[in-house]
Amino acid sequence: MPDNNNTSTHQPISLETLVNFCDTRTRRREVTDFPGAINGLQFAKQHPVQKIGAAVDAGLVPFQEAARQGVDFLIVHHGLFWHPQQPVTGAIYEKYRLLIENDIAVYSCHLPLDAHPEIGNNALLAAALHLPIQSWFLPHEGVPMAALCTSDLPREELSARLRALFPSSFTAIEFGSTKPSRIAILTGSGRSALSALAAVGCDTLITGELRQEHFNAAQENRWNLYPCGHYATEVFGVTALAKEAATHFRVPFAFIPTSCPL
Repeated sequence: MPDNNNTSTHQPISLETLVNFCDTRTRRREVTDFPGAINGLQFAKQHPVQKIGAAVDAGLVPFQEAARQGVDFLIVHHGLFWHPQQPVTGAIYEKYRLLIENDIAVYSCHLPLDAHPEIGNNALLAAALHLPIQSWFLPHEGVPMAALCTSDLPREELSARLRALFPSSFTAIEFGSTKPSRIAILTGSGRSALSALAAVGCDTLITGELRQEHFNAAQENRWNLYPCGHYATEVFGVTALAKEAATHFRVPFAFIPTSCPL
């Protein structure tokens, strides 16, 4: 889990300046997301930013912990808006009320933080595994989302590295090459990459989550599949962006974890 970083002396930063930094660094305007996802600033605040945080999900519990730690600008991967309009009641109302009462802004970045070649989830997971990225594939609205890595690792070593990185969520479904020369990485929900593997000469995919039916597909197509947890594979991007912003503006940083096992 990413380490937290505290800066003893800092100057507050304006919300507009921080949002512009994040928009530029993520190139969010260049990436079309799924319908309903609204990347960028999702919830504003009144006063300058004192502390930047990162969390995978825009949930009530992460918001509560952010407020407890004094985070007033929270960068998330899965934002507040995914579904059709809903009444602001129940948990939705509680989230909005907490954000307003604690003057917390929420900045969401989904697909731009999957596809980014430097601070994206796929790129950073590849780096954590010491796998060089050869190319990118699986375009969404013209932007490739999945990383294709070269490898000379035996399958046992790849499995060991993944188990060390994701001890609580690692799963191995191994019917492919014992020494795969190419490894695909698509964090989060990765089933969309399966139909594209053959075209890029690959039989091995590292992802976050799959469906039960993909076990049979792995047997039949002789794939190696490594679902390592949707949540666990997507802590990388928000953490990297939040740390960069905190370092750039010399304000404190905190990662807000949750106990999500999925």
